[in-house]
Amino acid sequence: MNRAILVIILFVSALLSSCVEPIHPFTKLPPGEWRGVLKLGPPKVRVEEVTKETVRALRLSDIEEEELPFNFEVIYDNDTTFHIVLKNGAERIVVNDIQMGWKNSIGKDTIVINFPVYETYLEGVFAEDMIEGYYVVPSKGNYRIPFIAKFGRNYRFSTQIKEPKEDFSGKWAVTFGVDTEEPYPAIGEFTQTGKKITGTFMTETGDFRFLEGEVVNDKMYLSCFDGSHAFLFEGKKAEDGKISGLFRSGKHYKTLWTAYKDENARLSNPDQLTFLKEGYDRIEFAFEDLDGNVVTADDDRFKNKIKVFQIMGTWCPNCRDETLFLNKYLLEHPSDEIAVVGLAFERQKSKEKAFEVLKKFKEKLSVQYDVLLGSIDKNDAEKKLPMLNHIMSFPTMIIVDKNDAVVKIHTGFSGPATSEYETFVQDFTNTIDSLLQK
Repeated sequence: MNRAILVIILFVSALLSSCVEPIHPFTKLPPGEWRGVLKLGPPKVRVEEVTKETVRALRLSDIEEEELPFNFEVIYDNDTTFHIVLKNGAERIVVNDIQMGWKNSIGKDTIVINFPVYETYLEGVFAEDMIEGYYVVPSKGNYRIPFIAKFGRNYRFSTQIKEPKEDFSGKWAVTFGVDTEEPYPAIGEFTQTGKKITGTFMTETGDFRFLEGEVVNDKMYLSCFDGSHAFLFEGKKAEDGKISGLFRSGKHYKTLWTAYKDENARLSNPDQLTFLKEGYDRIEFAFEDLDGNVVTADDDRFKNKIKVFQIMGTWCPNCRDETLFLNKYLLEHPSDEIAVVGLAFERQKSKEKAFEVLKKFKEKLSVQYDVLLGSIDKNDAEKKLPMLNHIMSFPTMIIVDKNDAVVKIHTGFSGPATSEYETFVQDFTNTIDSLLQK
């Protein structure tokens, strides 16, 4: 072959391989149990550097480089398609938006796992029984956490089979942020069977949803990864029965926490934390719906109806839980006398992107009510709703009677992972029932 022609062929081949990246679908992800690990990296300040008391109490060095483990299962729907199920305690999150293919530019098989609702994803390289890559949160800029997942591993923290020395079951009065100037209260609820432990933490702004982990000797380890939040809790029980621990959320936030057992532990009443400022007697807003139409609190659609205004954001798992509750309530209690509206405060770069996310949220969760865009910046909530003393939590639920008087403002949401959930459901039902009878 003429040497000049050969050079041209090689040049064109190289050009095509570098510029064109065709995707060739394949179904080689092994079905069954997988164990993933988010590599949070070493904390910027070691626990041992905080106080001498912390050194004696913790010594939490069992997890190398602060790894946050999670579990998922690959399930094939047929010979060619499959979905993934994330597992956190009793919770199961189905993920079916998965893209796989060969990428010429790197010469490897790749995978992208898009989480429903939250606009986050895992991207990585796949080889036989392992995936390695990053967890990505686009709305936070270049927020990426390295991760690795391996097939055939169904344990969470360790393979140790030895029975633990301590039992963390029960209710605990917790203080987070003991190493800061603004500590805040919480309640821990844990159930332990052998070395397995599940539970959650409730705070005045919401709960940490479904946590799962293990107890090794006198130490507890809990984690949660639901596509939005990445939580890691470590705690050690001292001889006096108290717990000292470390909490990490993602790769940037960490704080110390302490706890003592108290079956009577209580938080502030969630119906008394947010209220109307002096001089205001009603809720007012003017936000766009998903079709770009301005909706106000004075619209005819709300006249002579009980109103439930849900201050929320698609990025917020507690808001997702509350939305599912409201959906269920409306389906089980259909009434023309009740109007539910979501007031969304997002964290997007443009209104167009925020509308896109809200439409996807409404579709994925089959939301039974209208959702309005309050702002593309969640920090604008207090400015857009100046009649409230503050927006302490997403979600915040405002119940208004048929005469537009505010009946109740509920801060936060204790979801199905908590013992308070059924109490909230009953209280909400009783409140609406009483208003319907007036």
